[in-house]
Amino acid sequence: MSNLVIVESPAKAKTIKKYLGKDYEVVASMGHIRDLPPKRLSVNVKKNFEPKYEIIKGKEDTVDTLKKKANKVKNVLLATDPDREGEAISWHLAYLLGLDLQEKNRITFNEITRSGVKTGIESPRSVDIDLVNAQQARRILDRLVGYKVSPFLSQKIYKGLSAGRVQSVAVKIIVDREEEIRNFVPQEYWTIDAEFFPKSSRKFFSASFYGDDKSKIEIKSEEEANKILTDLEGAKYEVDKLKKGKRRKSPAPPFITSTLQQEASRKLNFTAKRTMKAAQELYEGVEVKDKGLAGLITYMRTDSLRISEDAINSARDYILNRWGNKYLPEKCRKFKTKASAQDGHEAIRPTMPDLNPEEIKESLTSDQYKIYKLIWARFIASQMSNCIQATTQVDISATKENFETKYIFKASAYTIEFDGFMVLYVEGKDVEQEKAKILPKLTEKMPLKLKSIKPNQHFTEPPPRYTEASLIKSLEEEGIGRPSTYATIISTILSREYVTKEGKSLKPTELGEVVNKLMKDQFAKIVNLKFTAQMENDLDLIAEGKIEWTDSLRKFYDDLLKMLEKAKKEMEGVKISLKEDQTDKVCEKCGKPMVIKRGKYGKFLGCTGYPECNYIEKIVNELGVDCPKCGGKVIVKNTKRKRVFYGCSNYPKCDFVSWDEPLNEKCPKCSSILFKKNGKKPKIYCASKECGYEKMMDNE
Repeated sequence: MSNLVIVESPAKAKTIKKYLGKDYEVVASMGHIRDLPPKRLSVNVKKNFEPKYEIIKGKEDTVDTLKKKANKVKNVLLATDPDREGEAISWHLAYLLGLDLQEKNRITFNEITRSGVKTGIESPRSVDIDLVNAQQARRILDRLVGYKVSPFLSQKIYKGLSAGRVQSVAVKIIVDREEEIRNFVPQEYWTIDAEFFPKSSRKFFSASFYGDDKSKIEIKSEEEANKILTDLEGAKYEVDKLKKGKRRKSPAPPFITSTLQQEASRKLNFTAKRTMKAAQELYEGVEVKDKGLAGLITYMRTDSLRISEDAINSARDYILNRWGNKYLPEKCRKFKTKASAQDGHEAIRPTMPDLNPEEIKESLTSDQYKIYKLIWARFIASQMSNCIQATTQVDISATKENFETKYIFKASAYTIEFDGFMVLYVEGKDVEQEKAKILPKLTEKMPLKLKSIKPNQHFTEPPPRYTEASLIKSLEEEGIGRPSTYATIISTILSREYVTKEGKSLKPTELGEVVNKLMKDQFAKIVNLKFTAQMENDLDLIAEGKIEWTDSLRKFYDDLLKMLEKAKKEMEGVKISLKEDQTDKVCEKCGKPMVIKRGKYGKFLGCTGYPECNYIEKIVNELGVDCPKCGGKVIVKNTKRKRVFYGCSNYPKCDFVSWDEPLNEKCPKCSSILFKKNGKKPKIYCASKECGYEKMMDNE
């Protein structure tokens, strides 16, 4: 072997190896190998923010193996992901392996296909130090906030709290919306809805009161509605105006990271983290029946709408063969990427546009199939013909003798004349869209009969809480975070319990609101949306080599120190208390009530007699299932890394433990206990190996 190719993951290594000859060995670094140590600042602020990196604990053997392999080959090629984080991993690898940063030993793959790998291998370059510095700047910025502000939060609220530069802004956005909802004052308004039908037909249709022939009339009370109804008694109705037209609806562009996460949330109810996990697997390579290992989509962290000519032509060929010439526009569609985008990669698309999801469904997990189908359909539809809708707008006049005012009702409808791209894909929306309606055949001056008329009371509603989809959309619009960070932002604020999920909605917890208020009061600049967006812009400028990364850090750090010094003075001696949830338990030591408290390691039960009585208990989450060994209660537990497992409440007397969830139901074959196994292929199975009963589940 004369060449060593280093990537992050074994799956990616396996796929790339398929396309390279015997002269290449492909190995995985297993992600990051060097980072700032977790238990100290590790940034020398006095020495121009020099970071003190160390090999990540547990990665020593991986580094030794890579060094041995690198010493045996002529060339080492760094093929980590094609983004800033991937560039930084390559830079760390180059340092540890003693590679020359001036040499062209860096390669990237926008897609892991034969042509994509060939293009990458034939286009080596040196490590882009500007991209590395942009990533270093982000890492150090986040470290400075975390290690300077977090101790202050812990001191003023309780131990273990942490602040994040971008996560704190996301929490602020959610809390601001919650306050907007709380402060919202509903406004009453009324509508008058009627049903009409032509005299020559019994087919009725709906129309709504608009106003008079001069202007629109807002109805704000029942009295105003009743006055209009009184005016309309005995009125004659006819078609006053009739306008017909056509509207063309264009398809949505192919996905970028943010829109993929939004659409997967709307249509599949996937979290951003779940979406990106499936997309990463599709990018790195999946074993496909009759095709072997294949990377099925292009790189999934992108903000560009650019598409290669080959991919467009391939999509157009598929459309022509599958649906015919009518569904193929004369010219291919090209979508404009917004000015603030990095435009480092193509949009997210299938690497083989002619590979229909149904053909490979058996080779994919449920999540992989759903995400691939979404990406494939969106991309193919983006190159299809417009949908053509026939529209009709009708004004209906209401008149009567000796009544000067002419009241107007309005109705509109559309029908689909040609479905175009909608034969394959319709974009999801946060707000429900109008549905197609059909009106009977109408002509101007046609008299109409009134079937019914009814006033309806309404109240204005507050804005909805954010969902993952709408939060990602807001972050993107505000210029906060980048494609690679949205999923992490959301999972972080949820895991820190600053935000909780109610259905799809994101709601701030009491802790989130308290932390947000302290951040707004004392560190306003950090949670300022415009300031955070400007920092993201600075990181982009660093990546382009236009500004010096340490200058940006110095400016930020000086501001941070001033805010911290001011906060310490203003809040000297102040301790913020959270509301303690009452329980029906009493202290075993002194008999006083126990309440739920929060600490460094999460929630626990504490005595209200503290500090005189310091008795505490762990909060036990019972599963509602009896232990199959001793009949005790099965409880939900967590490892140090917060992985869930199940054990007996009588431990250590009973040693029952399981990674899979015991169910409160018996096996239909042998009456033994059933377990639920999650993962790529979830199933319910019997505890008895002799029985062998199992039932596969959909991976929802």
